[in-house]
Amino acid sequence: MSFRRVFRNRLLNAAATPRVACAIGRPLYFLAGRRADREISLKSAGAILVVRLGEIGDTILATPFLRELRRNAPRGWITLVVKPEAFDLVELCPYVNEIVTFNCRVSGRASMLRRHWRALVLAATRLWRRRFDLAILPRWDVDYYHSTYLAYFSGASRRVGYSEHVFEPKQQINAGLDRLLTDVIDHRGAKHEVERNLDVLRFLGANVSDDRLEIWLDEGDRAFARKVCAGEGIGPHDLVIAFAPGAGAVKRCWPIERFVELGRVLVREYDARLVVVGGPEDRHLGGQLESGLRPAVLNLAGRTTLRETAAVLERCQLAVTTDSGPMHLAAAAGGAVVEISCHPRAGDVEHYNSPVRLHPWGTPYAVLQPEHGADGCRDSCESSEPHCILEIQPDQVLQAVRRLVRAGVSAAAGPPIKPIVNRLGSTP
Repeated sequence: MSFRRVFRNRLLNAAATPRVACAIGRPLYFLAGRRADREISLKSAGAILVVRLGEIGDTILATPFLRELRRNAPRGWITLVVKPEAFDLVELCPYVNEIVTFNCRVSGRASMLRRHWRALVLAATRLWRRRFDLAILPRWDVDYYHSTYLAYFSGASRRVGYSEHVFEPKQQINAGLDRLLTDVIDHRGAKHEVERNLDVLRFLGANVSDDRLEIWLDEGDRAFARKVCAGEGIGPHDLVIAFAPGAGAVKRCWPIERFVELGRVLVREYDARLVVVGGPEDRHLGGQLESGLRPAVLNLAGRTTLRETAAVLERCQLAVTTDSGPMHLAAAAGGAVVEISCHPRAGDVEHYNSPVRLHPWGTPYAVLQPEHGADGCRDSCESSEPHCILEIQPDQVLQAVRRLVRAGVSAAAGPPIKPIVNRLGSTP
């Protein structure tokens, strides 16, 4: 790329800054007769915008927030904005009145400016007519999705979110975004994302009484699960264990041959039935597990919707997963979870791979982590390939599964199981 093109792209992207957004937004606010109003409360807000753009796991971890928001604002009109990939998960949410999708994926020349334009167009076509009293941004981490700009362009009178200063990477990447909010929450330090979401409601004066995850399915989703399980001869008293080998980053993937080794032992010891779950990008992993573990495995990777996957996970008493969306989906479905993490136990607890922030929530679980980073890694795994996670051996995962089974996960008991432990860094 020529110097001239590089300079032009940087100049165009420099135009897409919080300062420029304010220059665009202030006249629009004025013409619409809107003004900042920090006195608006949850109970008095007639229309509430929730911008929860993020990955599948982020969406699942926000389900307690949505429930408690509705409980504290029973008469408010609630509009939820999510990524298109998450729509299937929230389509049946009983706590919101309207769901809007926003695709922030833009690449190439002047990508930031084009995201600005896309957010402004969505606000003009879908959000302005609601005249929002309150916009809420529950995300504590870096805003990679243009959420803050979208909330600002929505015209909401009060806009509440976490400060750019709560997290060092956020301070660098999201510099200046605080000026787009009327209220900034400056809560720092490691905390689970479910609690982070709920803390926003507490900041607004809400009473939070329930932090359990939810999944919203219909009879068609559960009928699919019954049919596919019956078709593979999975009976109501079988011990069914899900494998979720995929992850959003390759460094978070445990070698597939280790999943195969673990699966063979579980079939031999427990006569377990294995179900592989994952998205379209995990089809090749599912195929490898199917080849190595047939006929005991049902491979659904890349073959189901998110809700169908959740319905199948409701039939599984336990899931062995990486740090991924299916891990949180399995926890929401009520089964025990063994998480295989790439993040060193001695690493940065605020890192986006840290189990302190993202361990399975509200269900029996065990987290297996490398004690220390492998060569070249310290606070987190920095590799683009499986690296620190290679320290976790199949026998360690097997021991975690055995302890969970002994503690109450059994074929005879059948789903659902009751929570028995929530302790990081050790197996129950």
